[in-house]
Amino acid sequence: MEYLGEFATVALVHLLAVASPGPDFAMVLRQSLSAGRRASLWTSVGIGAGILVHVAYTLLGIGLIISQSVQVFTLIKFVGAAYLIYIGWKSLGAKPVALDASGASARPREYTRVQALRIGFLTNALNPKATLFFLSLFSVIIRPTTPVTIQLLYGIYMAVATAVWFCGLSLVLTQARVQRLFSRFSHWAERGMGLALILLGVRLALVRR
Repeated sequence: MEYLGEFATVALVHLLAVASPGPDFAMVLRQSLSAGRRASLWTSVGIGAGILVHVAYTLLGIGLIISQSVQVFTLIKFVGAAYLIYIGWKSLGAKPVALDASGASARPREYTRVQALRIGFLTNALNPKATLFFLSLFSVIIRPTTPVTIQLLYGIYMAVATAVWFCGLSLVLTQARVQRLFSRFSHWAERGMGLALILLGVRLALVRR
């Protein structure tokens, strides 16, 4: 009970952050429209797993080093930006896709489980904005006197909550009714998401500490 108020604040701030549009949201939307439910769900799990990377180095104090080192921060942001631009560029070549009688995509699976998981993981883990978010969270909202075990539990909660949020979004976006709605212009939607990812990548590259 001692840390219930602090946890509630962490949960609220995290909810606002995860619900706001960004690279994670754009990637899940792109996967839902172009690769189907299975790939989108595993991408969502990968995004949640990426949260644990930020939590781990923040608890170890490495997050502070990253935020204070121009070279390290610049390297991370450019790698993350390049990855988003690469995925976005691939999406620009999307072609029309037919649906079967059930409304599901008739194309073969574009990604394996591991590939989809990796896409989500790298999208989140290489986002320098997430680095700054968690550094602020653990230095401003979470008290220094809070035991590391409790802080770790906060991190695990945020990872699970993130995965659940995007899995729920994936389930909504991959419903047959939604897929049928997008069937005629899904390739244009994917191209649009590809352009959005490229713009997010460029914006990410311009992030300052």
